[in-house]
Amino acid sequence: MLRTIALTATAMVAFAANSILARLALADGAIDDMGYTGWRLASGALVLALLSQIVGRRPGVPAVAGSWAQAAALFVYALAFSIAYLWLGAAVGAIVLFGAVQFGMMARAVAAGERPGPLEWAGLAAAFAALVWLVAPGVSAPSHAGVVLMVAAGLSWAVYSGLGRGSTDPLADTAGNFLRCLPVALALIAWGWRIHPPEPAGLAYAVASGALASGLGYAVWYAVLPALPRVTAASIQLTVPAIAAAGAVVFIGEALTARLVLASAAMLAGIALVILAGERRRRGG
Repeated sequence: MLRTIALTATAMVAFAANSILARLALADGAIDDMGYTGWRLASGALVLALLSQIVGRRPGVPAVAGSWAQAAALFVYALAFSIAYLWLGAAVGAIVLFGAVQFGMMARAVAAGERPGPLEWAGLAAAFAALVWLVAPGVSAPSHAGVVLMVAAGLSWAVYSGLGRGSTDPLADTAGNFLRCLPVALALIAWGWRIHPPEPAGLAYAVASGALASGLGYAVWYAVLPALPRVTAASIQLTVPAIAAAGAVVFIGEALTARLVLASAAMLAGIALVILAGERRRRGG
């Protein structure tokens, strides 16, 4: 249980780090969206390929696995995420992205026969309401194209998470998925370099996002997914905007507000209700 909690927390921090790194890289034009996506995927592929060769080899088991379906979902998420954040504010983007993730993962859970109880729905509603309250001040006339792209990113992430539930070798699967994206990632790098050569800081943020927050973070997420019920896996990701907002206070210098503290506490309380009620229902209590 402690291992599952630790791995889940690590994955959520990695997801939040992706948002912070993207803001740092793209907000000031240190790198373009295409180049950022390419460097993110390419650096993730390199690190994961090396790790899978060094620590992931087992007799009779390939060093890289995954599937083209997982790779496609990963690529669509990464590219749509980068482009959408050029058109949407961080607040609107967070609402749309995690709303789409919730919709996709909950729909998959219900389709798979998992029926959340009233307390689980109440906890999920409370957590999502807290998320909306946290980011609501930035909601105004969002770009329609940006919204569509962020919905695509959220649904693609939900698909990627759903496909990863059956993973028996998370490191090999994640490495294989990133390596399948490598050819198009290299094309994006070349295109981005041609239209807007990256600044050193932008390149560093993209590589950190790919190698650490994305590559290793997604491998951890694939490792923990089989231990999480679908409803819990969906709801736990609502912590990411709160973690990202707290990280922005520390690393970007944004103000720590009462709204951030209260909304984060309410979000965590709602998720705790989902998890505890789910465990009780599965045990027949």
